[in-house]
Amino acid sequence: MQISITGHHVEITPPLKQYVETKLSRLERHFERVIDVQVILDVEKLNHKAEATIHTRGKSLFADATAEDMYAAIDALTDKLDRQVRKHKEKQTDHHRSENTRNTAPVNR
Repeated sequence: MQISITGHHVEITPPLKQYVETKLSRLERHFERVIDVQVILDVEKLNHKAEATIHTRGKSLFADATAEDMYAAIDALTDKLDRQVRKHKEKQTDHHRSENTRNTAPVNR
């Protein structure tokens, strides 16, 4: 998984970059087919905003979060992405399960 982190009106320090990478590595535990992640960290007046786009095979997932602290915004962002990734994975597995059960069901004649 490739992670690209950019900052608008904020300098990306090594501890901040490491924190983002650590938090986003949690997503790979639930869904290993993540191709890349683009993270944008932004500061607007007193609000800290974190946005991320995850590219997987066949779908892109987007989430954003705003908080008074950048680390809190990153935490909220990863929670939202985690929910979306799990939901996406469940949809894929449920879809394939229903196909298999449909094809293997006995036919009464």
